[in-house]
Amino acid sequence: MKVAILTAGGFAPCLSSAVGGLIQRYTEVSPGTEIIAYRHGYQGLLAGDHIEVTEPVRRNAHLLHQYGGSPIGNSRVKLTNAANLVERGLVNEGEDPLQKAAERLEADGVDVLHTIGGDDTNTTAADLAAYLADNGYGLTVVGLPKTIDNDIIPIKQSLGADTAAEMAAGFARNIFAEHNSASHTLIIHEVMGRHCGWLTAAAAAKYRAWLTQAEWLPEIGLRQEAWDIHAVFVPECQIDVDAEASRLSAVMDGIGNVNIFLSEGAGVETILHEMTERGEEIPRDAFGHVKLDQINPGAWFARQFASMIGAEKVMVQKSGYYSRSAAPNAFDLALIKSMTDLAVECALGGVSGVIGHDEQDHDVLKAIAFDRIAGGKPFDIGQDWFRHMLEEIGQPVPLTAE
Repeated sequence: MKVAILTAGGFAPCLSSAVGGLIQRYTEVSPGTEIIAYRHGYQGLLAGDHIEVTEPVRRNAHLLHQYGGSPIGNSRVKLTNAANLVERGLVNEGEDPLQKAAERLEADGVDVLHTIGGDDTNTTAADLAAYLADNGYGLTVVGLPKTIDNDIIPIKQSLGADTAAEMAAGFARNIFAEHNSASHTLIIHEVMGRHCGWLTAAAAAKYRAWLTQAEWLPEIGLRQEAWDIHAVFVPECQIDVDAEASRLSAVMDGIGNVNIFLSEGAGVETILHEMTERGEEIPRDAFGHVKLDQINPGAWFARQFASMIGAEKVMVQKSGYYSRSAAPNAFDLALIKSMTDLAVECALGGVSGVIGHDEQDHDVLKAIAFDRIAGGKPFDIGQDWFRHMLEEIGQPVPLTAE
């Protein structure tokens, strides 16, 4: 049997480890299985660019658990976006990308394809799996869920998300130390999360867990309230800028600084509306997603609040690339092992799907059918821990949907 592995989409603190886990598990239970890895995801698949997993790699696959990033490389390629692929030189005009990918897998003698990525990667895998099945290729496709946003339907916990939250919390400890670099400082910690606020909320909760256990010395100016979070903005909550400015102005007057955790997707609809009103083109990627780095939500919020709350110094710091490129923590290492073990079991049994704890089936860990996988799962702002955190920092608790 021959297995191929690819990683795709944005990085998360699990890709290197998941590749290592798959190699280790195949070596344990099916040592005769050949393994290759396509470079830079679907791009490498279309180009026929792959790495042979040799005996030295098998012996030392454990090293991959110690690193972030992906040793085999990622890219953002959508196999059903032929125009974009033609533009990038990956297919010829009039060529079907799915057919080209299928023919490459067949030419390489691949029996099982493992895709490690988020909803875009796995919905692309679903398109490919359907094409393979409809055209008699008989190839098994088994995906692993990767996204720091933790927003894949119906998967309870995606690989790498917990580590990313932990890293973002640690990042905040350093940047919030800047609050005394000038008087009346506004610091916005912008966290990744296009549609889902889970990462921002989880990172804020981890940060405040540290905050409440740390020792403080207010007599010299080392004050817990100055290091605290004063607002958490996520896409799922309506943000009344004027009301929040009034509240945060009082915080600035009383404490001398304001610290905000902001999801990069918060307030985006308002920003896009303003851009449309000005006649500006909205930048989008191959998947149709708005390029958030180009519209810069953190800077937008900074402009809204700075004068309204009397900020003399404004800082916007983004933890995304720092967080998503970390090596996995203990929680994620355990989750990765459980999922890679099951992924190999499913592959050997010819069962396709995405491995995950199914929230619609009592959180059972299993191979979930590709046609049930979707992105954009919203963060549940009705959870007690989130609402309690907002109450503690003095932010109005949002209403939840009936």
